Amino acid sequence: MAHSMQTERSIHEMLKDTPSMNESGSAIHSGTEGRPFMPPNSLPLHNHSAPATPMTQTSPINGMESGLLRTGVSKIDSIKNWSISTYKCTRQIMLEKLGKSQRTVDSELEAQIEQLRETQRKYLSILRLTRAFSSHFQHVVGAQHSLAEAFADLAQKSPELQEEFTCNSETQRNLTKNGELLLSSLNFFISSVNTLCNKTIDDTLLTIRQYETARVEFDAYRMDLESTKPELPQSPFTEEAQKNFSHHKELYEKLRADVAVKMQFLDENRLVSKRPWRKQLECTC
Repeated sequence: MAHSMQTERSIHEMLKDTPSMNESGSAIHSGTEGRPFMPPNSLPLHNHSAPATPMTQTSPINGMESGLLRTGVSKIDSIKNWSISTYKCTRQIMLEKLGKSQRTVDSELEAQIEQLRETQRKYLSILRLTRAFSSHFQHVVGAQHSLAEAFADLAQKSPELQEEFTCNSETQRNLTKNGELLLSSLNFFISSVNTLCNKTIDDTLLTIRQYETARVEFDAYRMDLESTKPELPQSPFTEEAQKNFSHHKELYEKLRADVAVKMQFLDENRLVSKRPWRKQLECTC
């Protein structure tokens, strides 16, 4: 009992020594007057001045983005131009087949082109037959060589017929020798005709295909220019059609000249290349 009374008295003494709420609030307010309020256990924030790095147009990232944007725009324009050109050429081909559009015709050049294609077909047939003949004749030469060896072996084992077997063996050896020379000439001829058909003529035909494509494009843009309204000669559509027509006309004329020159060189090459293998073939006969 005495202990509890002593404890209550000590608590009352502690409460007397403690300031009231108003006094503590005024003490806190007066102690922090003139300074900003700062929560306990917090550190003051310092304003570190860091240099600003704004994303300008000269930064690498922006430069890369602008480059990618330009590349994308150029690809879109390329696809757009290709689509328009393909549509015009397809329409031109269909109208030509239906007889509703006139095509540019160079009668002399087209006759030479058709003759060149016919010449290539004939040369390819000759090449196929020569290869078959060379393969079969190679087997014949191999058989003659084996036959010469067999006659020579019989000449040694049959003294009573040695002269006849020896004569036959020498005959087969001579035939084998001439046959090998003929095979060499045939292989040279096959190589020359193969180069002429599959490389030289093919290169000229590739230029001819480019020329024919340019002719279709030229006619397609010519039809576009003719279909523009004559009462609006200075309209943007007319100027664009005139520009496209001039460009494709220049390309068409350039490829037509290239085809004429290549066909002339091809004819000269064909006449010159036939002489070596003919002389070699004559030497074997």
